[in-house]
Amino acid sequence: MIQILRPFNPVPLSLIFTFALMNDHSNAQKVVEHMMHHDRFSQWLGIECLVMQAGKSVIRLKVRDEMVNGFGIAHGGIAFSLADSALAFASNAYGRLSVALECSVSYPAPVHVGDELTATAEELSMTNKIGVYHITVTNQKNEKVAFFRGTVYRTSKEYFK
Repeated sequence: MIQILRPFNPVPLSLIFTFALMNDHSNAQKVVEHMMHHDRFSQWLGIECLVMQAGKSVIRLKVRDEMVNGFGIAHGGIAFSLADSALAFASNAYGRLSVALECSVSYPAPVHVGDELTATAEELSMTNKIGVYHITVTNQKNEKVAFFRGTVYRTSKEYFK
């Protein structure tokens, strides 16, 4: 189920989240719920969380009319923002506050109104202070529309201590 959110409407978190992987990931779930509750931009994007676990996340959104640029295709910031949120969820799901140090993105194909985008974040490397992630964004036809690479700094601050 895709939940389409309208800009700045308060939406219960139960409508935003669909967790496909629940096993031992309750801490990851708590962290991501906390993040989404305070992240008005991700709420505006209409992000739906599918998989939440430490080091990995899968999220999606549906591209709306107000997300297109002057060329009639989705603004690059939409795919970037979706990938950035996937990075944030995957890296913070360990329970330590992590913030982006560097991000880059490539757009091999255009995105259009009505497209359903899915971002899959996968951890490439993790140390005590630095994490590196690769995020692939695909559309509903499983076409790759963005490749995102992000590096995060892992602070010593824990979410629930």
